[in-house]
Amino acid sequence: MNPRQMKQMMKRMGIKADDIDAELVIIHGANEEIIVEGPSVMRMVVSGQEMYQVAGGKVRVEKTEAKVEIEEEDVQLVAEQTGVSQDDARKALMEAEGDIAAAIMKLKS
Repeated sequence: MNPRQMKQMMKRMGIKADDIDAELVIIHGANEEIIVEGPSVMRMVVSGQEMYQVAGGKVRVEKTEAKVEIEEEDVQLVAEQTGVSQDDARKALMEAEGDIAAAIMKLKS
């Protein structure tokens, strides 16, 4: 089936498809990034829902470290609950990867 026939068939089924001129696709995951260079990207709209299809291209996977953002309110709460300085509370929160309960338990033990 040639591309023209495929598009006609998809149109009859209520699927709208467009090619996207993309040079790079990056998918951010919790611990890695998938990078596709020179991909073929198609956007499809089915029943109002958008879907993207990424095909081909050179793929590479890069490991990333999750960045923990510590809120000042969390630092203040941990410091108040444990009686330590805000610097010590912030350090405990960083070591606990932002887990308030774990930071408090660590400082109280």
